[in-house]
Amino acid sequence: METQQLTISQARADLKANKYTAVELAQAYLDTIKDKDGDIHGYLEVYDDVIAQAEDAQKKIDAGEDLPLLGIPIAVKDNILIQGRIASAASKMLEKYTAVYDATAITKLKEAGAVFLGRTNMDEFAMGGSTENSAYGPTKNPHDLERVPGGSSGGSAAVVAADEALASIGSDTGGSIRQPASFCGCVGLKPTYGRVSRYGLMAMGSSLDQIGPFTKTVTDAEILYDVLKGQDERDSTSIADDTYEKPKEPKVIGVPRDILRSDGIEKEVLENFEEALTKLEESGYEIKDISLPNSAYALSVYYIIMPAEVSSNMARYDGVKFGLRSEGEDLQDVYKKTRAKGLGAEVKRRIMLGTYVLSTGYYDAYYGKALAVRRLIQEDFKKAFESVDVIAMPTTPNPAFKIGEKTEDPIQMYLEDIFTVPANIAGIPGISVPSGFVSVEGKELPLGLQLLATHGSEESLFAVSKKFLGE
Repeated sequence: METQQLTISQARADLKANKYTAVELAQAYLDTIKDKDGDIHGYLEVYDDVIAQAEDAQKKIDAGEDLPLLGIPIAVKDNILIQGRIASAASKMLEKYTAVYDATAITKLKEAGAVFLGRTNMDEFAMGGSTENSAYGPTKNPHDLERVPGGSSGGSAAVVAADEALASIGSDTGGSIRQPASFCGCVGLKPTYGRVSRYGLMAMGSSLDQIGPFTKTVTDAEILYDVLKGQDERDSTSIADDTYEKPKEPKVIGVPRDILRSDGIEKEVLENFEEALTKLEESGYEIKDISLPNSAYALSVYYIIMPAEVSSNMARYDGVKFGLRSEGEDLQDVYKKTRAKGLGAEVKRRIMLGTYVLSTGYYDAYYGKALAVRRLIQEDFKKAFESVDVIAMPTTPNPAFKIGEKTEDPIQMYLEDIFTVPANIAGIPGISVPSGFVSVEGKELPLGLQLLATHGSEESLFAVSKKFLGE
């Protein structure tokens, strides 16, 4: 069965027309996983009941049910809870933890008829930009097995790029959907903060995290987004669909040239971006230079706010409530030994950074100032969207780098987020779409175009992206 060009919308039409069954579709992906994932390591676990799930979906199809994802095989990032299944966040701390309830996103996917293939690899507790921080080994980029797939949702991106899933879901705290989508050559959407419930997503940075889809096409991303979105009484930060005004048809695209003059952006990335702008202009959009003066500080702000929230959220992993437990002489000793054994180096680094910036004497100097600059960045975007409908920039400063290339230099790894963190700081939606390839050492590596819109304007992102990709 040929699945490489298959999309959600096409698969749904084929299943309704009885061209093949949900079981045959699921088996095709299981066969691909068996053939490829030994090299890629996109999955931490492939579920043993995939065919049983597909059989149930086929019964509904035969009964005439028409659900948006009925029979569609989907992969799930390992930090999103599925009742009765292990959710480890790629950490030894939760190696055997079995979820006792469904995340709201999972509930919605189940109601829409999705078939769950398995849980995907990631940076431990979503802390990283390369999926090298997984306690279970790195995922490899399907376009070059010597390179990273991005992170922290690298497994979710890789399995879509390698045709090991028709679509997947991940989480984005500072670019963890968009960056791996760019590195792997697929579509990745970070919705407006609050558009998708975070209930059942293991918290990393609670004011930044958002669940979103990886797909082959923008149309498929929109299908998944429509399933996932909606207010949830179990997540007080979630918002209703009518919170924001319906956006008008996008006509003007803003380009923040000040950000593009940052150090460390590869020449080929800027050339590809200019080609993308030309293509957008030829499609009828007005291209307008804009300024986001405080976005130069977004990375610094992010790496204060995010570790501070990590420090708070990680306190629950103490060897008492759930997960790993190492016995000690007293409670303090249990904490120390459990965390020393259960948590990786990057997680410990961010906990310590966060604890430091929240400590007495440093709170105002670091965390308080970061919150103030965050408001300035939000105001910059608000002002920019008064004159433009969508903002365009590269998704990443470079194509996928080699495994091990940046692990010894955390600062270089953090700089990978330079284009993606502003959207999380501001809470606005962003999408990365494939924008071409660059040849590196004989390999064709994907690049991504990132588009941002004001709060609640995902429709604008879909419209521009579809026109850019010719969907």
